[in-house]
Amino acid sequence: MVVDDDPYILIALRELFKPENMEVLAVTKGEDCIEELKKGFKKGVILMDIMMPGMDGWRTIEEIINQDYLDGNIITMLTAKDIPDKKMANLKAYITDYITKPFDPEKLVALVKDYFNRLEKN
Repeated sequence: MVVDDDPYILIALRELFKPENMEVLAVTKGEDCIEELKKGFKKGVILMDIMMPGMDGWRTIEEIINQDYLDGNIITMLTAKDIPDKKMANLKAYITDYITKPFDPEKLVALVKDYFNRLEKN
């Protein structure tokens, strides 16, 4: 799942993962991420933007934890913020990586493949 309010990022990531036969569920806000988790999204990778209107990425991660949707999912920040803010300190244990935009497409694909390998082993 990609959680980002920038439609161009959502399109780019769908196209990036398509040749890898990886389905991308794209949502534009944190509230929609929580709804997809309620519907049963699990055993997946969540690429989370920080700066979004309404529920930002940090608040979305807090809700994922509070509503017990973390199990079976790997959360990675994918953001334009070069330096994590203070909220990262409280959530660091729940976040696998912090990737800044612009990102290296090949490295991102390799990371996501590695995350899925980790999930399959659990």
